[in-house]
Amino acid sequence: MSNQVNIYTDGACSGNPGPGGWGAVLEYGGHRRELSGGEPQTTNNRMELTAVIEALSALKRPCKVVLTTDSKYIVDAVTLGWAKKWRSQGWMRNKKEKALNPDLWQRLLELLEVHQVAFQWVKGHAGHPQNERCDELAVQYYQRYSRNTSKESF
Repeated sequence: MSNQVNIYTDGACSGNPGPGGWGAVLEYGGHRRELSGGEPQTTNNRMELTAVIEALSALKRPCKVVLTTDSKYIVDAVTLGWAKKWRSQGWMRNKKEKALNPDLWQRLLELLEVHQVAFQWVKGHAGHPQNERCDELAVQYYQRYSRNTSKESF
């Protein structure tokens, strides 16, 4: 697993829930790839998770990844072991509260078994070039939903 990829991700939502978008930038060697997408009705956290999942899913073989995001939700849930704990407890945060977004967390945990990922948190909207680009991609995507009421217009 000698391939190191730098991945940057962000999610955005107009209203929460509301139209959402996500963006990701993948850098490997001198190559750069941008990905984006969205949903007409979603939440910010779902878009943050989707950005990470889509970026890791785009990798064609197991890689070492440095993944930079402004989502403390994702960084903490993975690095502090919350997501694995939720899964082991049947997607419950505690005895009374269900974990949110179990479908996405399940997919992310599966991808983390394939790739060796080191998570880095960066403050959002603070001038980090790749994070700002991811935000632009995410916002551009959710604005399409705001302008168009039909997904078929994409």
